[in-house]
Amino acid sequence: MTRKPVHLALYDTFADWETGHTTAHLTQAGFGIRTVGPTTEPVTTMGGLRIVPDLALDALRPEDSSLLILTGARLWDEGDSLAPFARAARAFLDAGVPVAAICGATAGLARDGLLDDRAHTSAALPYLAATGYAGGERYAGTDAVTDRGLITAGPTEPVAFAREIFRLLGAYDEKVIDAWYRLFHDSDAAAYAELQAAAQ
Repeated sequence: MTRKPVHLALYDTFADWETGHTTAHLTQAGFGIRTVGPTTEPVTTMGGLRIVPDLALDALRPEDSSLLILTGARLWDEGDSLAPFARAARAFLDAGVPVAAICGATAGLARDGLLDDRAHTSAALPYLAATGYAGGERYAGTDAVTDRGLITAGPTEPVAFAREIFRLLGAYDEKVIDAWYRLFHDSDAAAYAELQAAAQ
């Protein structure tokens, strides 16, 4: 079965640690990963890695994608240079294509009104409240939330973020996802054997 690629947004100050689990395991499940930058010029991550995006944001179309992933970056809180990525998230959701946002990207979506009527989470409610958004009553103090095609998570929850993405895309059987999560999130040694058994 051919799967549409997953698109990973890249921009300067991209938080390197937030999507490693997600992209590695989606690739193993048969999803291609394509990176999307403001342009195709290289970007530099928070960890100092220099990466050349596969395509520019203005070439991204929801119909060509399985999912858009937006990670944290200092730039989300330092002006509106990443606002076009929030607008792209809106276009994806309007087209029925899911979006996953973690860390500072949740604030970008809050500023664009995308969290006003969806259950969501982030680093903390006061962080999102500072955006002036109207969705505070829908904030959940949990590791990750999925609501109507939008996944949100805080910066300390890259494993839970990946778990929600795997579920939403049907990348793995639920038994595999459960064992994987317990192994990588909880360091549950017993989950390793369960994961091997479930994967077979």
